Formats: sequence, structure tokens, C-alpha cells
Amino acid sequence: MTTAQLFKALGDPIRLQMVERLSDGSTQTIGSLMQNTNITRQGARKQMQVLATAGLITLKPEGREVQVVLNMTELEKGKKFIANLEAQWDKRLEKLKEISEKK
Repeated sequence: MTTAQLFKALGDPIRLQMVERLSDGSTQTIGSLMQNTNITRQGARKQMQVLATAGLITLKPEGREVQVVLNMTELEKGKKFIANLEAQWDKRLEKLKEISEKK
């Protein structure tokens, strides 16, 4: 999965909410994840498929239910990407500060 796919999957408010609900490390059913939302089970399933394709979640069928598990490794890739961007900007700002102090 590419970084672009990761952020695209997280770019939808419903999917982002799902990831947030799973971020405590819990395993939840699709039904429990969709509790207190205005989305149908079929709509939820489509959103889950986007997250699964991006590698952010794993869907584990258990009888009549499907358990949803967050893949923290993929989230870490996004975190590293953002940290690298932050480091680049810190370097640029430090250079700008040095230049402005020389004048």
C-alpha cells in the first residue's frame, strides 16, 4: 500500500471515525463500529472494504459477525511520513532563522 492510499482511505470522515474507534486496540464488529452513526450496514461494509484494501484493517469472519481489527503497522507508516515532513520543515525554518539573524 502506498502512502497516498493510506491518506486517501483516512480522508473520509466516516472511515476516519472507524479508525479512531478501533485505535484503542479493541476488536469490534461492524455493527458496534457503526453504532450511533447514520450509515447503513451495506454502506459500512463498503467503507470497511476501502480501509481493508488500504491495509488499515483486517476483517475476520466469526460466525454471523465480522470482527474488525486495526492494523497499527500501516498507521505507523503514515506517522513516519508526517514525521519526515515535519523534520524537513524544521530544517528549513532553522535555515531561515539563521539567515534572518545574520542580517
